[in-house]
Amino acid sequence: MKILLVCSAGMSTSILVDKMRKAAEVQGLEATIDATAESGLANELGTTNIILIGPQVRYLESKIKSKAEPHGIKVAIIDSMAYGTMNGEKVLQQALAL
Repeated sequence: MKILLVCSAGMSTSILVDKMRKAAEVQGLEATIDATAESGLANELGTTNIILIGPQVRYLESKIKSKAEPHGIKVAIIDSMAYGTMNGEKVLQQALAL
């Protein structure tokens, strides 16, 4: 399973990616978790299962969904509280629930 986080610049999202990877490892899940800016999304569509959008770029949701859903990719906005507290486990659970 590949989970992709979409953000604007990537600094805080890269911290969240690391925490999500650790949470997946603890749970014994095989998952690739990465982050990209919206501009790099097109390169990832062929290999991604789930896209989570950073709350600060929630305005991109419909644009991202229109690109992702034809590929069968689930899309959601990251829970603001989980993002703000960098709760990698909670964001991972949000992704898995999709």
